[in-house]
Amino acid sequence: MKQAFVALGSNLENPIEQVQKAFIALSHLPDTRLVKQSSLYKTAPIDCIDAAPDFINAVAEIETLLSPQVLLDALHEIENEAGRERPYINAPRVLDCDLLLYDNIALNTIKLTLPHPRMHTRGFVLLPLFEIAPHLILPKHGKIAPLITPDLSLGINRLL
Repeated sequence: MKQAFVALGSNLENPIEQVQKAFIALSHLPDTRLVKQSSLYKTAPIDCIDAAPDFINAVAEIETLLSPQVLLDALHEIENEAGRERPYINAPRVLDCDLLLYDNIALNTIKLTLPHPRMHTRGFVLLPLFEIAPHLILPKHGKIAPLITPDLSLGINRLL
């Protein structure tokens, strides 16, 4: 089994429910086990063109036999089943599932970059990731705790 971390986010159509359903969907993926799930975090939108509602964000740790590419396809299917549309970059969304880390694999293809190239700059990823994996080392960036600066955690509130 390979260890992977998945970021979840939603800001449309009952975001709390969308993220909770995504945790369940992750647990039902073939050859995959949901190991841990973070609390839910309410986050102001970043990089949205339009005024958008706040996001609910979380991170899940899974163990899987799926390859990174097959896992990414499964995550996109979970998004699609939730009603995800992609009208433009950073549009409000029913559900977003991002593969953050997959074992110690570094990968850069048209469809997938591992580790996720921006996770170290996103408080809404770092805070829930730190909650469930505080000793995790991010490739090229080190331990998570020093990366969680006050400006990255501004406007992020732990809910559940």
